[in-house]
Amino acid sequence: MRIAFVASEAVPYAKTGGLADVAGALTKVLARRGHDVALFLPLYAGVDRKALKAEHPEARLTVTVGTREEKLEILSTTSGGVTVHFVSHEGFFLRPELYRDPATGLDWVDNDRRFVFFSRAVLEICRQRRWYPEIVHANDWQSAPVLALLATHYREQAEWRNTGTLFTVHNIAYQGLFPEKTFDLFSVGREWWYPGGPFEYWGKVNFLKLGLEFADAISTVSPRYAREIAESNEFGFGMEGILQRRHEDLFGVTNGIDYEEWNPAADPLIPAPFSASDLSGKAVCKSRLRAEVGLPESKVPLIGIVSRLADQKGFDLIEEAAGELLSRPLQMVILGTGDKKYHTLLKELADSHPDRLRVRLGFDNGLAHRIEAGCDMFLMPSRYEPCGLNQMYSLRYGTIPVVRATGGLADTVLPYASGTGTGFQFEAYDAGAMMEAIDSALAVYRQPKAWRQLIMRAMAADFSWDAAAQAYERLYATARVRPRRLPARPAVH
Repeated sequence: MRIAFVASEAVPYAKTGGLADVAGALTKVLARRGHDVALFLPLYAGVDRKALKAEHPEARLTVTVGTREEKLEILSTTSGGVTVHFVSHEGFFLRPELYRDPATGLDWVDNDRRFVFFSRAVLEICRQRRWYPEIVHANDWQSAPVLALLATHYREQAEWRNTGTLFTVHNIAYQGLFPEKTFDLFSVGREWWYPGGPFEYWGKVNFLKLGLEFADAISTVSPRYAREIAESNEFGFGMEGILQRRHEDLFGVTNGIDYEEWNPAADPLIPAPFSASDLSGKAVCKSRLRAEVGLPESKVPLIGIVSRLADQKGFDLIEEAAGELLSRPLQMVILGTGDKKYHTLLKELADSHPDRLRVRLGFDNGLAHRIEAGCDMFLMPSRYEPCGLNQMYSLRYGTIPVVRATGGLADTVLPYASGTGTGFQFEAYDAGAMMEAIDSALAVYRQPKAWRQLIMRAMAADFSWDAAAQAYERLYATARVRPRRLPARPAVH
């Protein structure tokens, strides 16, 4: 199939979250499986143009956004069998951050115009090159406008009539909400603006809603998260009604992980390699990690966290249980950045418990690998978690996850029972339930034979991208044979 994969970020070019990992890895696997894949990205300031080997623009275009004509340059390159088209616009994308103004800490005020422009550019690039995809796969609110534009401006053209569309929600909490005037950027008739219509959400324009309304099929990044976001406002963030209405079009596909990057037997970022058949290197990694972060040698287990420091990730539970947690026979190392209140809390806890807790505020990819390799357990007490990646990295490295049973965490970590399971879960979102799960893990850790068997089961878990790519292929086929009528428009009087 010809697949246009539209995303606002992708590794190794630009990243703020899990979307970038998915876009970077999934496209390459699809290309390796024989598909003609084009990845469309904005050309941000942080992308090294010289490294692209496409320093000179190959083409220029002019696209209409509302009443303004915007000029763009197209820079293209090939990586891992994927054609990558960068949309270059100095005014929109040469900025210090992707979505947020660092001077204010708030979103860029013209994010609506930036991403309507990007979406329109994607479709015009396809048309200019006479490369008409069989699937347009859009991701999150930033690229959802491509589906609205395709449906309202392009779909009736013969070249686009057989194009199916898939919209993937990576985190439904981020929706792209803009004032009513944003509607004018789409250049569609006013009959499209009406209460409850695809463009209207409580008097505003909601980009994520556009994706949910106009896509032929909808996916999210784990089966349980697909159920959760359709069942209640707690997880659906106001979109649950649309998802219930479109439940037959909603699917969950668990993300994969890159086993070339996350492989303890050949990881250049860890001090000693190891495998399920020879775990001796893991003990070396544990000792070196303690030395690196400043923890003393000890016989107690080492628990790791690599995370954004925020309520969503369960740090309010950690705050509530801190005294009890640090009284247990364990040590902890935490890597991450986020809310300032947790920066302060964790620094104070580390200062008062230097032999139990060490904290690194910031992002350090090498240290993240060494935490996965050197720890005995990995804690993820998330309030909600669409998929999660670190629990899958942990399984690969024989580092036993202790997780809240939500979203992708529930789908990927099988609860421990004697002789079965790959980690420990807790259901209720409270500190007591979290501590019970940690205590259960500590109890099994004190049984060396049972713990080693648990590590073997964890390391045998398979979350390769090949399995996920096959699921996406089935979704693409579903989207192509499920042509949808446009969302209803009221009669114009």
